Amino acid sequence: MLVAAADARNYAQRMGIVRSMVVQELGWDNDTDDEIRADVEDSIGSGMVDDETDRVVDVVLLWWRLGDGDLASDLTDVVAPLSDTGVVWVLTPRTGKPGHVDPSEIAEEANAAGLASIAVVNLGAWSGNRLVRPENSREQR
Repeated sequence: MLVAAADARNYAQRMGIVRSMVVQELGWDNDTDDEIRADVEDSIGSGMVDDETDRVVDVVLLWWRLGDGDLASDLTDVVAPLSDTGVVWVLTPRTGKPGHVDPSEIAEEANAAGLASIAVVNLGAWSGNRLVRPENSREQR
């Protein structure tokens, strides 16, 4: 059992997601990574909320693929329920995978939506792009 824990991918930890956070998941489809989803839910101690929530959220996980639409517009929409110190993670397929979106394109779209891209992390077959409101970028690095 200890070996399994040591081998755990710690996706949520890499994204700064901890117990009792409210995490909103958007863009789910049959290609999303169930290991990432399960790790996040295990870490927060509950299920993630969807776009129907009226709660203030700490983190938005936005699964995004090339061809999913207008990213800047969707990012503008996802900040509405976000707490003042909240973070948006745009999860995209890694380089070479169908639906891959270059991090520079995500940063450009984030900027158009009033967000700043401050980090990109490897999450298995997905890349996570951490976005924050510009006034929070210094304190969350």
